[in-house]
Amino acid sequence: QICLSLVKLLFYLAHSPLGSIVLLDFQPRQFVMVDGNLKVTDMDDASTEELSCKEDDDCTLDFPTKSFPLKCSVVGKCEGINEKRNLFNAYRYFFTYLLPHSAPAALRPLLSDILNATGDLRYGINETLRAFEKVLHLYKSGLYLQKKPLLLKDYISLKGFRTVEGEDYKCWPSYSHLGCLLSIHSAEEAAAICNSQLQCQSFIITQHRTWTGRPLASFQSSWTDLIPDTNAVVYIKRSASSGERL
Repeated sequence: QICLSLVKLLFYLAHSPLGSIVLLDFQPRQFVMVDGNLKVTDMDDASTEELSCKEDDDCTLDFPTKSFPLKCSVVGKCEGINEKRNLFNAYRYFFTYLLPHSAPAALRPLLSDILNATGDLRYGINETLRAFEKVLHLYKSGLYLQKKPLLLKDYISLKGFRTVEGEDYKCWPSYSHLGCLLSIHSAEEAAAICNSQLQCQSFIITQHRTWTGRPLASFQSSWTDLIPDTNAVVYIKRSASSGERL
């Protein structure tokens, strides 16, 4: 969410009515999240000036660990230097820390492609935004899910119930530090996640959703202490419930 919002902001800056705007003091502390969107808190160091040049050798974009040769345009400006400076700063301050860690396994190669392409400045802001929107579409639609044996049949579902909230086993990347709370596309995906975790014996799906509209599922190591909840469904492994009275 943070990276996509940043890319949308940089897309606007690259195509603003004033021309391509560069953020000269590009630091994480210069941004804040407002209603799920990244905003710039300080525009004092923003500029529409692009570096003047006479030849291509005048257009080297330098960073502490990398340098990029750019082209000198016919009007004597280094082509796309403001856009590229913003994009590489997004890569080194945001993408490298946030992109590799929390996506479903099937989407990680696509995010690695974005990471590598922006790190080498092979992508401009237009290509980067398209790549992010493709990943978002796959994520929201569930098209990233690979066809696997149906596992939900191995679970008993009880509508109108959930387990008592409390500290349970933890997983990554959980929305809660008290247990294992993950976003899912469907109950079938939740069943696959539960099957992959040795501690998991049940999971609960409620009406709570993430910013992408995906429901949240809480994965539990037990299924006892059920309480009524009209907005929830608890799924219990048949193997865990055998011999027990529901």
